[in-house]
Amino acid sequence: MTTDEWILSATLLGIIVTLVSGRVASDIVFLGAVFVLLSTGVVTPEGAFAGFANTSILTVAFLYVVATGAKETGATEIIARPLLQRVRSTRDAQARLLAPVVAMSAFVNNTPIVSMFIPVLTGLSKRTGIAPSKLFMPLSFASILGGVCTLIGTSTNVVVAGLVATHNRQHPASTVPEFTMFTITVIGLPVALIGLLYIVLFANRLLPSHADRTTMTPASAREYKAALRVTKNAPISGKTIEEAGLRHLPGAYLSEIERSDGALVAVGPEEVLATGDVLLFVGSVDSVVDLQSTKGLVPLSEEDTPLAYRSQRRLIEAVISAGSPLIGRSIRDAEIRTHYGAVVVAVHRHGHRLTGKLGDVVLRPGDTLLLEGPDDFARKYRDSADFMLVSALSGRAAPRHDRAYVALAIMAGLIVVMSLGLVEPVIAAMGAAALMIVTRCCTGAQARSEMNWEILMTIASAVCIGRAVETTGLGAKAAAHLIEFASPLGFFGIAGATYFLTVLFTSITSNNAAAILMFPIGLSVAQTSGVSFLPLAVLIAVGASCEFSTPIGYQTNLMVMGPGGYRWVDYTRFGTPLTILSGVVAVLSAYLVWGS
Repeated sequence: MTTDEWILSATLLGIIVTLVSGRVASDIVFLGAVFVLLSTGVVTPEGAFAGFANTSILTVAFLYVVATGAKETGATEIIARPLLQRVRSTRDAQARLLAPVVAMSAFVNNTPIVSMFIPVLTGLSKRTGIAPSKLFMPLSFASILGGVCTLIGTSTNVVVAGLVATHNRQHPASTVPEFTMFTITVIGLPVALIGLLYIVLFANRLLPSHADRTTMTPASAREYKAALRVTKNAPISGKTIEEAGLRHLPGAYLSEIERSDGALVAVGPEEVLATGDVLLFVGSVDSVVDLQSTKGLVPLSEEDTPLAYRSQRRLIEAVISAGSPLIGRSIRDAEIRTHYGAVVVAVHRHGHRLTGKLGDVVLRPGDTLLLEGPDDFARKYRDSADFMLVSALSGRAAPRHDRAYVALAIMAGLIVVMSLGLVEPVIAAMGAAALMIVTRCCTGAQARSEMNWEILMTIASAVCIGRAVETTGLGAKAAAHLIEFASPLGFFGIAGATYFLTVLFTSITSNNAAAILMFPIGLSVAQTSGVSFLPLAVLIAVGASCEFSTPIGYQTNLMVMGPGGYRWVDYTRFGTPLTILSGVVAVLSAYLVWGS
């Protein structure tokens, strides 16, 4: 091997060892690898940083903006409510999630699907107490499995089909059967079905249960008393407490209902909610924040009317000082809205469980108020003698529910455009991101704050390393030796070597890069061995996507790495058996269709 190939081999080994250790963030590891290749002359500055202008990275970045718009409007809840309502357990949540995601990903680009479901599963995890690590990797894997079922399921399939068509135009004397919509299905569908079965059977056993602050129990969290009013046309109006999903709330419980005539009603599962009811909750601050952002539930003002423009306001925690003029006054008589422009959502009193109506609570020094107020509340009253401590919580007080269907329309348009290939994916994603901001589904500041820079840096750096594997010739040499070894084993050997070498390339580059790199190698092997190239081309397309043992094998794996709290070794433990199983099923299916 050349000096460059030795340096690249050592760098790849260093990446794997460091990431498996879990001690260094993935973006730092990959940026460090790029620096090594750059400083040793293996790649040029232009090649090293070309990944940062790669359209795949830009597409993912714009999709984060789209996901932000869906999150800030509550659009994803509309999609998820019928799908994930009344989830009873981790396995139940996985079962409800996997089949629909596979079905959608077969005909819709899987990247926006994962982007759309990330905030949905985050909310589900908070509501049910299910560990996020039990949900996000199955989401990514299910979208990948669905993507290999049809031609348009993922861009990799389209890339391979395009390479076949290009070859036929350039070599009319040695044409290869071109891909139709369901050419890949004969291999992809069995892989997807077996993959789903594996996830259902082993996800709970092999995936970690990472602790998450959003799943805190009431015993480990400060206990707030909150009051929220049911508005006119609220989705939960006319439903029982059971039907509204207000029983068995994680970190909170519905303690009483105050009817419009002022009567307090004991809570029972069959109690029907009505417009104007005031729901009295007891629970942690995270649970109260989630509840008050629910469509149709608003905090009370002194006049018992909901605040307008709640999506433009923030939630603030304020601790009452010993010299505050609020001391000795009830929340109703304190006129907090008049003096501070804020509304009390909930109150916490250390060591005491508050009872009765929220408005009747008489304030004491040290009480913590959860307020819904203007953006500048924390800055304005941070140094006020009225409060000992003022801190703003992240995010807005409530989603812009009035823009939810606008966000859904934008997402639907994006999915259709990307799936049909009407324009380049980066253009479609950029247009959708711009529409989210122009239509006020989210602000520019919100879009920037939701961007996951660690993932973007990792993908960009991985593009550079993948290019180095190709330009140094290291990949082609490894492929030639492996195929030469496998050829005497006949169709099984050639098909298996083609598939697993594609998987190997995907694990160190990217799915599209691996497919492009393997295409000429597979074509050469088919021509010299006499094996039909069509099954090899299909195996290359499937193998380029079905790499589950590393987070860099597919961009959706990277997208869920942060929300799921995963380490590299989590992918290795849960994904490696699925990678091997998928390969065995794919090669066996190819043999049954083309090799026998």
